[in-house]
Amino acid sequence: MGFISEFKQFALRGNVVDLAVGVVMGAAFGNIISSMVNDIITPAILTPVLHAAKLTDLHQLVIPGTAIKYGKFISEVLSFSMISFALFLFIKAVNKTRKKENPTETQAPDKTEYLLTEIRDLLKK
Repeated sequence: MGFISEFKQFALRGNVVDLAVGVVMGAAFGNIISSMVNDIITPAILTPVLHAAKLTDLHQLVIPGTAIKYGKFISEVLSFSMISFALFLFIKAVNKTRKKENPTETQAPDKTEYLLTEIRDLLKK
């Protein structure tokens, strides 16, 4: 029974549960951002470029006579860049909201701190 109770204590710890929730939420948020990039932003940006190059898909860009698909590489780089930028904007907005929620006000020292400051100043003299 000792092993099971130790595992239960470990698994139900606050940090482990918080981490699990964070991982699940992060995965869900990652899917949302990926969909936004793949289904909205990338087509909006690349469709005119692909039409100009007479292509229907970026993955069609291949070095002739080889299996090197540089179009897919470009697609992945663009996707990474846009996901990073979207996350940057999201984190920036969250941080801005947090600053508004928790304004850092200088609080007046409480009675104990005030008395300790007075004692310190008297000892210096």
